[in-house]
Amino acid sequence: MTKKPLSLANNAFQLPNGQTIAYYDSTPQAGESTADTAIVLLHGFCGSSAYWVEVVSALSTHGRVIAPDLRGHGGSTAPDQSPYEMEQFAEDLFVLVSELGIERICLFGHSLGGYVSLAFAERHPELLKSFALVHSTAKPDSEEAKGNRDKAAKALLADGIAPFVEGLVPKLFAPAHKETMAAAISDMIEIGRGTSAAGAAATALGMKARPDRTGVLEGLDVPRLLVAGSEDGVIAPANTFTVDGPHVTQALLEGSGHMSMIEAPEQLVHEMIAFLKSL
Repeated sequence: MTKKPLSLANNAFQLPNGQTIAYYDSTPQAGESTADTAIVLLHGFCGSSAYWVEVVSALSTHGRVIAPDLRGHGGSTAPDQSPYEMEQFAEDLFVLVSELGIERICLFGHSLGGYVSLAFAERHPELLKSFALVHSTAKPDSEEAKGNRDKAAKALLADGIAPFVEGLVPKLFAPAHKETMAAAISDMIEIGRGTSAAGAAATALGMKARPDRTGVLEGLDVPRLLVAGSEDGVIAPANTFTVDGPHVTQALLEGSGHMSMIEAPEQLVHEMIAFLKSL
């Protein structure tokens, strides 16, 4: 099995605040792409753009693909502040999209990336051509989950990133995959080790503070795709499928845990491309 890269980023942009956002761009050369719409992929907690390594090639045949490393993750820098609010991640994306001259985006957010996507949708709905949550939810943390965020932040600051991701990543995969996908789990742990410990702690506290955005998801005037894994032990399908209607597509990936882009990439790509073709 080929070892996964730690990030797909082939470009970097300095934000006005001095921080750097690293990102993957499938058409990185100036003037190479004239499309005014891009497919934007946001990864999950303690991940990077490399989470999407199995899907970017197929998606790039349907449009320009942009996959940032979120602040504190992958090749992006980690601001010295806490918490990292979801709205701050969203503004990082807004500045990046604006810098690239992209007028509208098909936004896909995985887990943490979904929380960021919802904050972006709330602030900049006019930039959306479509919206998708992948193993994510518009619901806020429960009180128990908020307590776990506090524990995670303390552990990260006390013990560093390595033991944290070594404990976290196996839980993201379906139970049946923990042995059969041991190499992939190891690769995801390596990606996680590239996350700033302080940045991860700040992100955990930002996730804790996020509000209920079910109303945002319901109110979007664009097609929406909701993807869940039948074996997801992090976000249950019922917490992803919180809205329905004529412009909402719900896709349940049988046998997948929280990491369908690694566990079931062909299934995920099928759903993503079918959704993009329907726009």
